[in-house]
Amino acid sequence: MKVVQAQLQSILPMHLRSLLPAENIESLTEIRLRLSYPMQLIYLNKTAEVGKPVSLDDLNFCVNTASRYSPWNAASMKQGYLTAPGGHRIGVCGETAGEGIRSLTSVCIRVAKDLQGISDQMPIRDSILIIGPPGSGKTTLLRDYIRRISAKCKSSVCVVDERCEIFPFSCGSPCFNPGKQTDILSGCSKERGINHVIRSMGPAWVALDEITDAKDCDAMVQALWCGVKVIATAHASSVNDLLLRPVYQPIVNSKVFSTVAVMHPDKSYHLERISR
Repeated sequence: MKVVQAQLQSILPMHLRSLLPAENIESLTEIRLRLSYPMQLIYLNKTAEVGKPVSLDDLNFCVNTASRYSPWNAASMKQGYLTAPGGHRIGVCGETAGEGIRSLTSVCIRVAKDLQGISDQMPIRDSILIIGPPGSGKTTLLRDYIRRISAKCKSSVCVVDERCEIFPFSCGSPCFNPGKQTDILSGCSKERGINHVIRSMGPAWVALDEITDAKDCDAMVQALWCGVKVIATAHASSVNDLLLRPVYQPIVNSKVFSTVAVMHPDKSYHLERISR
């Protein structure tokens, strides 16, 4: 397992950065900063509070550093989050003004990780959908599955990485190994990205993270009709939950996926078939 530790530390002010543990860093899943409370370090099996109360300057430092002081990156906060270097997702809360946040009160840093071998029980055969609630490990499983397909198949995998979280880059190179047969298109919408890579790269597989829009589903149906297999993640607690959500009806009715990997709270998963 690999954590992009240098980028993670750089998000935090110096006095908080020094409180990150030298040991057990690999089991760290989230860092939560709440105004006037100590920093929380959340691990798989425990939570620890460290340091003095967090200030507004601390929260602003995290957001400005994560966005690299870029208005384009900061604009993604209209959706409640932004992506920091290394693929770490920064969620924010506070007082809203229009579509943005005027004054911060909380920051949640979800730590990006690279766990190798966790997708070994997933078949490399047909399109597959990974489902689970936020923070359940969907992206980490997706990342390993893409790499495994890339290593075992002679055909290419194209990753449409809208938020630069699946395979983030640092100094021109991926922070995580994507595999030798993997091509990455970052920073564009899933709908446009899927159409782009099908036309220009001729992939056998297309991979994307977090289906949230009917347009994403329609683009995946088009990929299926072009003979391209799809790997994706979605927010749903179970297969029944997935089947009941209107946004997912295009991929359900078109039978884009026959197999679903359902995430568990402990980051493990099981496989189910979609019978509908």
